Amino acid sequence: MYACKTDNGDREPISTDKSKPGVITNVKITNYEGGAYITYTLPNSDNILYVSAQYNIRDGVSRQTKSSYYSDTVNVEGFAKEADYDVTLYTVSRANVQSDPVKVTVHPKTPPYISIKATTAISADFGGVNVVALNPLKKEVGVIVTAFDKSTGQMEIQDQHYTKSDTINYSVRGYNTDPRNFGVYITDRFGNISDTLKQAITPLFEELLDKSKFSVYQLPTDTEIGYGWVLPNLWDGKTDGSSAGWHTNPGHVPPFVCTFNVGLSYKLSRFIIWERPDDGSNLYAFGHGNPRKFTIWGSNAASPKDSQLPASSIVGTVVGDWTNIGNYTYPDPPSGLPPAAHNSADNAFVLAGVNFNIPLTAPPVHFIRVGVNQTWSNGNFAHIMELSFYGKPQ
Repeated sequence: MYACKTDNGDREPISTDKSKPGVITNVKITNYEGGAYITYTLPNSDNILYVSAQYNIRDGVSRQTKSSYYSDTVNVEGFAKEADYDVTLYTVSRANVQSDPVKVTVHPKTPPYISIKATTAISADFGGVNVVALNPLKKEVGVIVTAFDKSTGQMEIQDQHYTKSDTINYSVRGYNTDPRNFGVYITDRFGNISDTLKQAITPLFEELLDKSKFSVYQLPTDTEIGYGWVLPNLWDGKTDGSSAGWHTNPGHVPPFVCTFNVGLSYKLSRFIIWERPDDGSNLYAFGHGNPRKFTIWGSNAASPKDSQLPASSIVGTVVGDWTNIGNYTYPDPPSGLPPAAHNSADNAFVLAGVNFNIPLTAPPVHFIRVGVNQTWSNGNFAHIMELSFYGKPQ
């Protein structure tokens, strides 16, 4: 027979040895961007539990980092600038008794948030501003965009973009073409904040392309339609998966291609794609024939001729009357789950549509071809629910 007893929440030390542990010795320091590795030799004792490092990363902000007795290195990080910082090190016993302090000085190199800020540039974009910066160490940072608000008379936060990508390039939109003061600064996960890059910018004009002017422009190399999901479904305004989209017939190889006329010549700025979402027990999001990698091709010819599009090409590639105006990869599930195990929040992300930028260097277009180069299932068909394009009439 077995019995249980109530746990009253008390926690006893894992050792009854109350003697003060010895100190670390043979300390060596390796500085890096925003931090330092401190290597040491532990005292010869079986009673050591961990090493504690206590330090300030900026005025009034302290941190503590611990390293178990299995390691000979403690990482101190988050420092606000390149300077000397004092670090106090203790060994801590299994009875939670601290050793005498050992004080060392570290001198971290320039923190990433400062070096990223030094590469940051902001420029006019369609309906707003474009921000570019370099993050070669792929550190987690926030790019914070501010703009002057007439109602408050202050620079107010407009967007907070968090990333660890090595190349930062994104746009903040929703503004008219009036001149406005914008700013951008970089922050990190330790609460450090760079100074602000400020600039007066006049956003470029953009409008949603009028889908009532869209029409099919069938070309011989367009992929055969399947299941009655005809091309005009791409611009019927229905995005939630309750009705049909564009769907190719199975049995083909990438790229899966469709072609249409947008009615006027436009300098495109961006587009939104709605992939097929989950439908009850049918899991389509991040799977099935939804595009994972795709290319937007454009032509401004009066009557562009057919060309066999490649499954892979660089932006700017010209094939007959058609120019590659952008290669795109649909994002992975925001939850971080595997595509096949995505959750309801990931499906909501698909339902909301995903925005992609068209490069500012792209030429004007009157006709568009979509080439799906790879689907999430790597299958022999593709489908899209809806596309919306934005730009400036030419």
